Order: sequence, then structure tokens, then C-alpha cells
Amino acid sequence: MAPAGALKHLSLALSAAVAALGSLLFIAWKIYFRDASHSSVGWRGRWEQQLLAELRHNTPNGEKAQSCEYQVLVLGLDGAGKSSILHYVSSTEAKRYTHPTQGFNSVQLQDSGLQMDLLEVGGSQNLRSYWNHYLSKAHILVFVVDAADSPRLPAARQELHCLLAEDAQLPLIVMANKQDKRDALSIVELQEELALHTLNNQRKLFLLPTSATYAGLSTANSVLHLKNLLIKLLTQL
Repeated sequence: MAPAGALKHLSLALSAAVAALGSLLFIAWKIYFRDASHSSVGWRGRWEQQLLAELRHNTPNGEKAQSCEYQVLVLGLDGAGKSSILHYVSSTEAKRYTHPTQGFNSVQLQDSGLQMDLLEVGGSQNLRSYWNHYLSKAHILVFVVDAADSPRLPAARQELHCLLAEDAQLPLIVMANKQDKRDALSIVELQEELALHTLNNQRKLFLLPTSATYAGLSTANSVLHLKNLLIKLLTQL
């Protein structure tokens, strides 16, 4: 029979092991159910994201990661073509149909030592009130306009200027999308309709004509110009 002291030590060791295992299972349980209710990433994806975040935060000897991370906020009224622009900026594969974004959409681009996180927030009426909450972390604002939807340009102008009032220096890229349509307004016409001439000189402003279609990738209105412009602007920050 084992001495009473040895049994006591063994009991304490087993209790500690059970407690540690219980803590790990509790953490995994919380993450699993949090993801199930708040995200489509899933618990495995959440674990991987947390690990990557820790690796970026705890680089050896306090050194910074080689790539610089920037957030680009992509906004605009529903139906303007935001999701299509993000698709063709990140992929040159043809896409037959793009579903409207009901909440959030994002793509990550890496080029020239830059990591660009393009975050799109849906443009439906009930989501626009949340737009300004994301401005504080944005390095560039991309505002997409349907150049062929003249009746809704006043609403687009109002939403845009409300955003710009929150930050007087945030660089702005206005995408005059759907230039492939016959009734699309020109750059000069859109500049007037959106009252861009009233903005102060402290803000970097660009107005790009775009056609977010597969056929438009090889034209002068290619959305790929957006990626090149983002790289140029972010390297100057």
C-alpha cells in the first residue's frame, strides 16, 4: 500500500490536471458558441485569427512586422457595385452575379510590403447609420457611386458629406461606377452632382471612372486602377 503522503500528492496533481483541462474546455466552449452566434468564420477560424494576431503582436525582440497594415473603408448606397469592385480588385475571375451585401464584406490585399484590409459595409438604409463608427480606424475612404442612377445621387451626396464632416483630412476616392452603361454620368457631371468642389483643400481627393465587370477589366475604366492608387497613397502615409 502506498504511503498516505504519496496518495495526497497524487490526488493534488490529479486535481490540478482536471482544473487545467476544465479551463481549456471552458475557453473553447465560449469561443465556439460566440462564433456560432456572431460570425460565419467558425471556431477553428477564430482560433487561427487569434493566433495570427498574437504572432503579429509579439514579434521577436520587439520588432515590428515587415508588412504595414492599413484599413480601407468601402461605402456607398446599396446597388452601387461595392461588392463587385472588391471582387475584381482581389480576383480577375469572371463572376456572373454578385449578391448585395447584407452586413459586411472584406478582402485582404498584399502588395509592395503593404497589407490592405478593404472593409465594405452594406449600403441599405438600416446600415448607413453605422458607417461613421468605422471611420476612426480607416486610412482611406472609398465611396462608390452608381453613375447611372441619377435619381439617387442626392441621397449619395448627402451620405457622403455626412461622412466627410466626421474627418476633414481622411483621403477620399470616389468611384464613379457603371461607366459601361449608356446613361452613366461623366466625371465632370458627377463632380458637380456630388458637390465635390466644396471640399476643403486639406483632403486628398480622387474621382475614378470604373466599370466593375469582367469585360471592364481590360478597359480604361478598369477597377484595377483602384488597387494601384491605394498602394500609391498608403506608401505616402
